[in-house]
Amino acid sequence: MRILGIIGSLVLILLPLVDAFESILLPRRTTHRFRYARRFFRSTWSFWRALALRMKAGKRRAAFLGVFGPLFLLCLFTTWVLVLIVGFGLLHWSLCTTFNAPEGPATFWTYLYLSGTTFFTLGDGDVAPATSIGRILVVAESGMGFGFLAIIISYLPVLYQAFSHREVRISLLDARAGSPPSASQVLLRLAKSGDPTAVNTCLVEWERWAAAVLESHMSFPLLCFYRSQHDNQSWLAALTAMLDTCTLLLAGVRGHHTYQAQVTFAMARHAVVDLALVFDIAPQVPVADRLTNEQRQQLCASLQDAGAGMHDGADFATKLAELRGMYEPFVNALARYFLLALPPIVPEQVVADNWQRSAWMPRTPGIGDLPKAGTGDDHFH
Repeated sequence: MRILGIIGSLVLILLPLVDAFESILLPRRTTHRFRYARRFFRSTWSFWRALALRMKAGKRRAAFLGVFGPLFLLCLFTTWVLVLIVGFGLLHWSLCTTFNAPEGPATFWTYLYLSGTTFFTLGDGDVAPATSIGRILVVAESGMGFGFLAIIISYLPVLYQAFSHREVRISLLDARAGSPPSASQVLLRLAKSGDPTAVNTCLVEWERWAAAVLESHMSFPLLCFYRSQHDNQSWLAALTAMLDTCTLLLAGVRGHHTYQAQVTFAMARHAVVDLALVFDIAPQVPVADRLTNEQRQQLCASLQDAGAGMHDGADFATKLAELRGMYEPFVNALARYFLLALPPIVPEQVVADNWQRSAWMPRTPGIGDLPKAGTGDDHFH
């Protein structure tokens, strides 16, 4: 039993150390089958998601889902610490470490108490090892506990910095693409800006943002569970809106160069495909068509009025279907898994942006739509 206890204690000590190293310090995806953190968040997310599906869709469900990311992170850290404490306590028990304890013979709970006070470096001194092996273990655990907690604490600013960087760009999309964002609003607002280089400038920014999302969310998959401040915004909606925009540009919107649209499309698709692989989510074709013939004709007419025509014909429809088939099954699968709404390509009605609303009224009075650059009399809506 003592030998099995030593082996089990070493496994318990190594498990959280290796898992924390791969989750925090290793800046790349690990591909081996067993990872405690991965299995932990998958099982807890399945339970949390099932509870959320029992709620009516709306702000209450969104708030409930928004709690999961931070709460899961705290639970993961807590389990790592508890497993380490139990592992060292079991190792003391297996080695029959002798203690100077006032309460008589040491029990397993005494070993756990010593392990806990040592890990958190409390230094009570009421239970102290009386052998060399016990003293070595105490020193090793206290150093490990101090370093482990320091690494965990230093991990939080890195995580929230990546989250903040992601959300800043999503917030910028509000006035550029509507709330929720849509490809039609991106193109219409860019067309009315009066700047012929605005499309490429926008796509360059979003290519870099998609690359940053891919890098940060591959390194820290937990970020995918962190939700945006507004219920009608999300990292997935922003990626999908950019993919939709690039698809329309590549399929047949006149008056622009397609190279930047190609590389932005490639980067955004790379992000959604790799994130689907990280979470082992199989692609699923959307049940409803996100761009009907009527919506396509409406978009063509709106772009024509804005001065950006579109080649609306058989070739356009074929190219559009081909490009959409490259990413829509992946974004749809991600949306179903994370319970996020996909943005429309052409919204049924254009609503006020988030910046135009307040908690006391649906639209702030006296603040009109953003004017067209250089004219002062044209509006986005």
